[in-house]
Amino acid sequence: MSYPDDPSPALPAQQAELFAAAAAGYDRYRPGVPAEAAELLADVLHDLPDPTLLDLGTGTGQVPKALLEVLPSLAHVEGVDWSRPMLDQARAALTPLLGSCTLSLVQTSADVYKPLAPLPGEEWWTPDLITCCRAFHWMSGPDVLAMAHRVAAPQASLAIMGDGSLWTYEADWTRALRHLIQQYLGPGRRAGAMGDYPQPIRPFQEELADSAWSDVAEHRFPITRAWTPESVLGYLRTTSFAGADLFADRHAAFEEEARALLDDLTDDGSLMEESVFTVLLARRPTGAR
Repeated sequence: MSYPDDPSPALPAQQAELFAAAAAGYDRYRPGVPAEAAELLADVLHDLPDPTLLDLGTGTGQVPKALLEVLPSLAHVEGVDWSRPMLDQARAALTPLLGSCTLSLVQTSADVYKPLAPLPGEEWWTPDLITCCRAFHWMSGPDVLAMAHRVAAPQASLAIMGDGSLWTYEADWTRALRHLIQQYLGPGRRAGAMGDYPQPIRPFQEELADSAWSDVAEHRFPITRAWTPESVLGYLRTTSFAGADLFADRHAAFEEEARALLDDLTDDGSLMEESVFTVLLARRPTGAR
């Protein structure tokens, strides 16, 4: 399969621009998918002859990248994101890893995604695995899960994954950093130009339980990360809660103050994060397909 990119839909400007400016920094500063989680996903696809992946909110392609590294038999990847700069970054990151795997990138929001029409002589494709990593909270959960039910292969699995952020991680250094951000941007957690971040109304597990994807297993992978002041500042520039645009002409002052704060709080140059990467691996019960 070798589809062209889908024409750009008319997305809300604030959504389309939310992460656009951060695309170049994602691969450098955002943590990737842990190897253990990638192996779990690979096991789901291991016995299929030509496994296919649909990655929702793909960003710069971190999930396909992790899977391509552990599953050489992966036959096709389709990445969906509303940000063209993110998709351009994903193509640059994934192309050297593809081998015989084909790649399609679709600029749209996940809830209205439809598979691209095949070229003459090719068949419609159906994903064997649908993934969403660190992005489901930006989406209309019920609509996305219903869409996934419509497009997925009969035996398909769906994985919702994530590990929070430095805003939610509780440590002395993250609490001090969060307080500094709030001094500049106000007490609420920002969501880019859209205002304050809307907290998810329901846990993801409840949304899955009320969908066709109600057979859910939770997998938790402890992870340890060592940050430096420089990598923390780079990470913050890619976020919706502390991106450079939110500070306007005060961003340089914020970074100077944040660097001094983080330098004071480092332990031998490192800022440690002890977190858990969670994978909600869901299937449809027999008879629900």
